[in-house]
Amino acid sequence: MASLRYQATSDGGRLAFHHTEGAGPGVLFCSGFNSTMQGTKATFLESFCRQQGWQYTRFDYRGHGESSGEFSHCDISQWRDDALNILDNVCAGPQIVVGSSMGGWIATLLAQARTNRVAGLMTIAAAPDFTEELIWHALTPDEQQALSEGELWQMPNHYDDGEPYAVRMSLILSGRAHLLLDKSIGIDCPVRLLHGTADVEVPWSLSSRLLDKLCSTDARLTLVKAADHRFSAPEQLTLITNTLSELHTLVS
Repeated sequence: MASLRYQATSDGGRLAFHHTEGAGPGVLFCSGFNSTMQGTKATFLESFCRQQGWQYTRFDYRGHGESSGEFSHCDISQWRDDALNILDNVCAGPQIVVGSSMGGWIATLLAQARTNRVAGLMTIAAAPDFTEELIWHALTPDEQQALSEGELWQMPNHYDDGEPYAVRMSLILSGRAHLLLDKSIGIDCPVRLLHGTADVEVPWSLSSRLLDKLCSTDARLTLVKAADHRFSAPEQLTLITNTLSELHTLVS
């Protein structure tokens, strides 16, 4: 395993990351909402890329894992900037950016912002615009008003210890600055999207809508029957590595 290192942020904080040197194009993994670089897919892909001799990078956003910051005070803009920070200052050369859940949103924003660096894009159970589609739209008018007036909303947590996530209006507002599903997405690189039909946290329709908005003519969505949001069963991990290998060969 690559040693734990840190990258400075503009606000004086630091981002924790693991970087494995290797051949390009490299692979950059973006984790999900309140997920860390110690997750199953992040570490599984590190082992796989090392076996292939490929460069690989995984990191924690601010407010996550080993990075600085308080989760409830962070937002989509900051997490996008964190991913850009790692891409610009840690990763070398062209990258295939892989994003899981919220990381699929972040990865797509990276591909938009760094068309000269992102050679390929792969998403797993992507959750683009989830702050609007899955949080704001699910709130009652009273809950929306309370959030707008500065109250915290306790978002249910189906993982880990089940402790709810504290959500602030700043998360919703920052999400609105980066919405993808209401416009064409100017990405021309090859894109591969994976999603399970049994995903109850993030419906596969979000990946379908993301596919529709992509300008890339080489974009595919693969739906996996009975796969849930974790998308981490052995056969699903195999599909992830097979898809990544195909993408790597295509853009090398």
